[in-house]
Amino acid sequence: MTGASRLRVWWRVLRPFTLTASIVPVIVGTAVAVPSYPFHVWRFVAMLLASMLIQSATNMFNEYYDYQRGLDDERMVGIAGTIVRDGVPPKVVLRLGFAFLAAALLLGVYLCATTSWWLALVGVLCMAVGYFYSGGPVPLAYTPFGEIAAATAMGPTIVLIAFYLQSGTVTLRALWVSIPIGLLIGAILFANNMRDMAQDAEGGRRTMVILIGRERGRVLFASVFVAAYLVVVAMVALGVLTPFALLVLLTVPTAVYVVRLYYQYTEPAKLHKAVKGTSNLLFRFGVLMVCAFLVSTLRF
Repeated sequence: MTGASRLRVWWRVLRPFTLTASIVPVIVGTAVAVPSYPFHVWRFVAMLLASMLIQSATNMFNEYYDYQRGLDDERMVGIAGTIVRDGVPPKVVLRLGFAFLAAALLLGVYLCATTSWWLALVGVLCMAVGYFYSGGPVPLAYTPFGEIAAATAMGPTIVLIAFYLQSGTVTLRALWVSIPIGLLIGAILFANNMRDMAQDAEGGRRTMVILIGRERGRVLFASVFVAAYLVVVAMVALGVLTPFALLVLLTVPTAVYVVRLYYQYTEPAKLHKAVKGTSNLLFRFGVLMVCAFLVSTLRF
């Protein structure tokens, strides 16, 4: 294997397109604070890196434990399964995951030292969700609660931490803004589970979509998108956000496209682009939300 090939393999271990779920909450939480509070650049950088490290570690734990439980094989679709397809040693993947968590912990110490040590408790809980999503005797990923736990830990929790690091407080407005972000992060995991539901069922998983079935899963998936947009529209109508926040509606065509794919296909190979599309939707939604906050600070 050439050096370039090795680099591509390790890049796939990180599952880069999923990292939108760790980037978007940080930039949105920071953007909510920037118009009203001084911008602490190093706290922002440390928080962004810590969030991405935890997400990457979670992906590695998922890679390792799915392999250990025999869930990963050559039939897999997507960028997971580098252990079975690319021959990456399982223990190396596991150790790298713990190394990433350790690096995130060091960044967390810096953030706590410059703000409050109460953050340590929240940070450790987020790391625990990352590990127990795939690890432990009853992994969250094998239950109907995986999407809810991950969406809460990576959506509202990360948005509010990022906001707190800039403002020193937590507000109801920041909490409301975090809700659509959490919904879309949950949608990424739900999209992934709906794509893989047949193989997951064989492997003993009891995810939400497996319990409610594909047809109801499609309806729930579409409903999550609708709810995310309705929350933003409601916040604008109530004056919580400026009309600039309606920029996120530019992503509606992407949401429609992704939902249509799930109604058209059931084959995992054809649904992988829908999973990536959901991740891209979150990124575009988050960037437009950030732009709305930044534009609202301008004086015309």
